[in-house]
Amino acid sequence: MRKSLLVLLLWAPLAMALLPAPVQRLDPPAYQAIQRFLLHNRILDSPTDLDAAPYIVAAGNGRVLGAHDEHVHARGDLDPAQPGYAIVRRGKAYTDPHTQELLGINADDIGTAQFVTAGDLTTLAVHRVTQEVRPGDRLLRVQPAIDPANFGASRSAPFIAGQIIDIPRGVTQIGVLDAVTLNKGRRDGVVEGQLLTLIKAGATVRDTLTGAPVTLPDERAGTLLVFRTYEKLSYGLVLSASRPLAVMDRFESADQTQ
Repeated sequence: MRKSLLVLLLWAPLAMALLPAPVQRLDPPAYQAIQRFLLHNRILDSPTDLDAAPYIVAAGNGRVLGAHDEHVHARGDLDPAQPGYAIVRRGKAYTDPHTQELLGINADDIGTAQFVTAGDLTTLAVHRVTQEVRPGDRLLRVQPAIDPANFGASRSAPFIAGQIIDIPRGVTQIGVLDAVTLNKGRRDGVVEGQLLTLIKAGATVRDTLTGAPVTLPDERAGTLLVFRTYEKLSYGLVLSASRPLAVMDRFESADQTQ
């Protein structure tokens, strides 16, 4: 009996390590915030990914601009089995704040279109627009929705630390249920469903006695859920925040066992 208990105690830590990481549960507001965000935002790993994509030649009847419910004509490799396409335009380029390496480019959302007919010029019907469609706008496959059932970071994931480099929503302060762009991606070991700890950078103040500038300590300020990864960048959703956050605030791996 004593020997069996000893074996059980020795094997317990190993057995726990072999168990799959727990699935991150998403409440309805968080899930809806992510799905709305992915409808309008995506990143491409390289400018060539956009340059090689199908493009719009003209709107119906040869008009230059297209709008909601109009037909547009496009050229490129468009699959009739893929009924929905996103209409995008090249947006800002993301670079690492420390190395200046190009990490990816934003594909600005113009709208969506549905496949109508194939030919030398493929015809699509514009179903949603955020602004007028122009010749040269690119067509990409619609992004898949997230599946929280696939969430769950590996227990052996490396320690990851980085910075928030953009708020695609265009605000200056970040709060709960805001989506942000991170300067780390799949190549760094970031996985979808991973929880990260948010760290507020300490402000620089002036010592009233000496007059010298003093940087206050960084402080833990919330939790972030990674919901979409790219090669060098990721999107994360703020699940909790004890204070307003901003671009250049930091993040690091959270304890996945908590």
